[in-house]
Amino acid sequence: MKKLCSWLLVLVLAAASLAGCGSQSTDEGSKQSEENSAKQEQTAEPVDVNIAALKGPTAMGMVKFMDDVDKSEVDDENYNFQIAASADEVTPKLVQGELDIAAVPANLASVLYNNTKGQVQVLAVNTLGVLYIVENGETVQSAADLKGKTIYASGKGSTPEYALNYILTENGIDPAADVTIEWKSEHSECVAALANDPSGIAMLPQPFVTTAQTKNPNIRVALDLTEEWDKIQENKEEKSALLTGVVVARSEFVKENPEAVANFLDHYKESVDYVNENTDDAAKLVGQYEIVTEEVAKKALPECNIVCITGDEMKEQLSGYLQVLLDANAQSIGGALPEDDFYYSE
Repeated sequence: MKKLCSWLLVLVLAAASLAGCGSQSTDEGSKQSEENSAKQEQTAEPVDVNIAALKGPTAMGMVKFMDDVDKSEVDDENYNFQIAASADEVTPKLVQGELDIAAVPANLASVLYNNTKGQVQVLAVNTLGVLYIVENGETVQSAADLKGKTIYASGKGSTPEYALNYILTENGIDPAADVTIEWKSEHSECVAALANDPSGIAMLPQPFVTTAQTKNPNIRVALDLTEEWDKIQENKEEKSALLTGVVVARSEFVKENPEAVANFLDHYKESVDYVNENTDDAAKLVGQYEIVTEEVAKKALPECNIVCITGDEMKEQLSGYLQVLLDANAQSIGGALPEDDFYYSE
């Protein structure tokens, strides 16, 4: 009898053990299924990413990225690029959802954020100061010398206008009364105006400075507006830097496609590094995409201050710049500083 009980106890324990193993196997199978499902989500189908850049440094920083896409060397998403001559071409498409990501003037990003109630986020600073005062002659040796002059410029309502106004004002010059600014719709029009005016003065960004000098070797850089901005900061308690452009995205697109946004930034950073480290090869690509000629790009690229600054550094630099613009003209940034959700965080 004792032996029978012992055998029964052994059988019960064995059955319990088998049941436990079956349960463990089921749990492991369920866990594996969940992991496979998660992997499938992570490797979702590529999404369409519609991107626009302006004809200038912002597009120049993307040329390696664009070339890789055209060669089918990048296929994690379906990237579609377009190059625009002015921000006016980009803004409505971004607001209407025809574009997902765009390179725009730094202040315009804030205006879009405020006007759309947060429907735009900034992903990166892509261009530092690239604005210069150039002239046919030697009349301008300091910012004070601009008083009484006529200046050809483009970028009204965006970074170039507000940067110029800030520098003029801080040097005791009333932009509305002490200078005449002839606004053109595109930088190329300023180059043409300069070519037709023997005593002309213009505010131009790179690479259009180099384009103008190619057409007329007598044109010289009179003032680097980044240096003039920095001089003003020497006596300020809260300092700022002159920024020209940023990359923004629709907030809805960022929320729905976090992996696509991360992929874009990875490729964009790689492209910027390539452009900055391989001037000759990058210049060929710039010419290939008809941003400017290869010859101009080769000379201009080292002066274009192309960057890809993200995260906390982006927020620090951009918020400081927007504060300066707010103090000078609140409407230049849409009436108020953007909230923290304006700044994309990886």
